[in-house]
Amino acid sequence: MANQHQRLACVRGDLTLERVDAIVNAANEALRGGGGVDGAIHRAAGPGSLAEFIARSPEGCPTGEARITGGHELAAQHVIHTVGPIWQDGTRGEPERLVACYRNSLELAARHGLQTVSFPAISCGVYGYPFETAAQIAVRELSAGLARHAPIVAVRLVLFSDELLEVFAAARRSDAQSHRSRILQPGRCRQ
Repeated sequence: MANQHQRLACVRGDLTLERVDAIVNAANEALRGGGGVDGAIHRAAGPGSLAEFIARSPEGCPTGEARITGGHELAAQHVIHTVGPIWQDGTRGEPERLVACYRNSLELAARHGLQTVSFPAISCGVYGYPFETAAQIAVRELSAGLARHAPIVAVRLVLFSDELLEVFAAARRSDAQSHRSRILQPGRCRQ
């Protein structure tokens, strides 16, 4: 079986075209559509998507939590909606809430028996999260989540620009190298 780093890929593409069990939507707290990834997913999923959101989660979704709906007219079977933090200065709980987005989304996928999941760069659009910091958090949390959830066979970070792809791919390489270094580090024996 592939390790968690082999099961995590970074690609440039259109999240709404992913043929996976679920795509993750970087939603707003109202779950009523918006701009960026959220608006693109709502448009591609069709009108049934919004009606399902309202019926299932009339209260919306707090930052860091996740909700699941059907994929409707998307190629993906499901959409996992999570609300990322708005970047302020990094001292107001933003890192912890971004970790929660990735963790809760993967846990929800695992509870529903989903095996393939594609994520956007949560909070890296209008929410203003610095790319490098967001990439490190995403890669670290997704790698850890894949180690916890062996039935999830593949996670893709689907990025909308070459710049984001470069930053997230570098974070993935660094995380994988760090993991290999820990594994290969000689142990110490006490006598």
